Amino acid sequence: MSSQFNILETILNSTRTVFTIQSLMMLTRGNDSQKVTKSLHYYAKEGKLLNPRRGIYTKQNFDEQEMACCLFRPSYLSLETVLACAGVVFQWDETISCVSYLSRRVEIDGKQYQYRKINPEIWIGMEGVEQRDNVAIATVERAFLDMVYLSAGNCYFDNLRPLSVPVIRELLPLYRSAKLNERVGKLLNMKL
Repeated sequence: MSSQFNILETILNSTRTVFTIQSLMMLTRGNDSQKVTKSLHYYAKEGKLLNPRRGIYTKQNFDEQEMACCLFRPSYLSLETVLACAGVVFQWDETISCVSYLSRRVEIDGKQYQYRKINPEIWIGMEGVEQRDNVAIATVERAFLDMVYLSAGNCYFDNLRPLSVPVIRELLPLYRSAKLNERVGKLLNMKL
């Protein structure tokens, strides 16, 4: 039982709010995944932790953005979620949008999480993606490029002023797409 208390104590004292069995194994320096799993099941059954999805455990009040980055790894917040926060798009729904290695739509506790698949070659280096408080999040320029790339140019932006053209120029080669260069050039009224 002492290992269960260590696991619960570790979770409650952590700045993280969402955990996988693997992440808890690293945090507790444990080597017995069955013991960790049994402890987590016990605390979920007792109501001290939530188990919203197989293999994922959370504190009672978890960060939805952290959950988004934990459901499918690797993934990062991007697209409408980032663009709305930056004021590039004004109308969006409450869905948390991510870029990942697969396309999925998941609902947890009434919250929608949408994942859009992007070419794995674009992941190399992760330029334009920042790590903030256990959340991987695209810069506004990366989110803009992801949106134009994934929508094949069929997208609308209300306000392009928050975008930095030099940063966009720096990120564009990651996508290796002449079509994307052309679309971005038209959207920003510039030659790339």
